Amino acid sequence: MLEQGPGLPPVSYAPGPGRPGPERTRGGATLELALALPVFLVLVFGLVEFGLALYYKGMITAASREGARYGAIYSLPPRSQGDIEAYTRSYLQGLGLTGATVTATPAALSQAPVSVKVDYSYHFLVLSRLIPGWAGSLNLSAETVMRLE
Repeated sequence: MLEQGPGLPPVSYAPGPGRPGPERTRGGATLELALALPVFLVLVFGLVEFGLALYYKGMITAASREGARYGAIYSLPPRSQGDIEAYTRSYLQGLGLTGATVTATPAALSQAPVSVKVDYSYHFLVLSRLIPGWAGSLNLSAETVMRLE
């Protein structure tokens, strides 16, 4: 027994009836870890995966902007749809991104805008394995419209 101070009752740390002793709390931390770890892992990997998806969104946005810029710069003969799409695909391959769908609409008249749209399906690497029954893909899209210069 320990003395707590003047006027206060003594404090006892010995196990007694209704008090958890060392034999009753053994393995409690392991159980808490087993319950909390899966939730924590899903949260951490979810943050990483959605960060990567946002990064891929930035890459396809930059590619659509570069493709539209390439098509909007004045040239003789005017750049065709195939030229703009090939340039955008080569830009994506330079970034290490393959499998994107590129759709370009070149300017028909001097005042018509150039439009480039890039679609990409991002497949989650870890979350689709951690969460059973989840398909694990996210469709990303970026479109840029520019006037001819």
